[in-house]
Amino acid sequence: MLQASSRALPLVRGHIRLNGPAIPSSFRRSTHGSTSASLAFDEIPVKNPPIDFTASGPLVIVHGLFGSKQNWRSLAKRFHQTLHAPVYSLDLRNHGQSPHTEVMDYTSMANDIIEFCKERSLKHINLLGHSLGGKAVMAAALSPELPPEVLSKLILVDISPARGPMGDEARTYLKAMKEIEHKRVKSRKEADDDASIRQFLLTNLERFSPATSSHQKFRIPLDILDKAIDGIGDFPYEPDHRKWEGKTLFVKGSKSKYINRKNIPIAKEYFPNMEMITLEAGHWVHAEQPVEFVNRVSEFILQP
Repeated sequence: MLQASSRALPLVRGHIRLNGPAIPSSFRRSTHGSTSASLAFDEIPVKNPPIDFTASGPLVIVHGLFGSKQNWRSLAKRFHQTLHAPVYSLDLRNHGQSPHTEVMDYTSMANDIIEFCKERSLKHINLLGHSLGGKAVMAAALSPELPPEVLSKLILVDISPARGPMGDEARTYLKAMKEIEHKRVKSRKEADDDASIRQFLLTNLERFSPATSSHQKFRIPLDILDKAIDGIGDFPYEPDHRKWEGKTLFVKGSKSKYINRKNIPIAKEYFPNMEMITLEAGHWVHAEQPVEFVNRVSEFILQP
């Protein structure tokens, strides 16, 4: 289904803002009274699809912990070529170019996503989330604040709704990023010399300018994320209280334990109309198997 293409696709960068005297410009009151963050996003708008092609609804992509919309840029273009539909890649709060806030729970992240869709009048969307983003989009699907016409299909990448303690990996990454800031390195090459840093973490480094800073700094608020890390293993709903009956796809990495025999039954309680596929990969399924990932997810989205 997916073929290589060298054609450049238009990319629209945006940041929704609402006016309000009591709320900073990067935040807004949602319709149910809580404060939601105005999420930064990239958009690839729909072009002219083939005449005989039945296009899907928009695809909205939400990254994982310490990630950003930037990490999904190439895959977003591939999905656009396959689906002939608008593709939106979001930055969650406290990530990428989105606002920083001390509140970092799944209910708030879900509200951000819902308000983003409502502000743009998006309907019948396909909502995809990886890891942290996967739990955030699950919370959005289960939220009583989600208008019924917004969501068509749900795609969860190597994550389940089960509650559990966070592993040491996330804390290790946070510690490594803090140490880089403490070392006051002046170039990405210096930061790259730290073997404990995964390459995607370095995309969070701000561009260094001697005129504005004495050293490299991370764009994401490390102290806020450090305080929020324990809550990332949580989930805001119980399966006997909330279910989403729509079509749901779980994509598991064969070498990952985030989806396992213990939490699959829990996922089925929340999402009774779910199916699951397994790709030969670890937790970063989409990065390790990009072609198969796009093809299999696109097949799920395009099926009636």
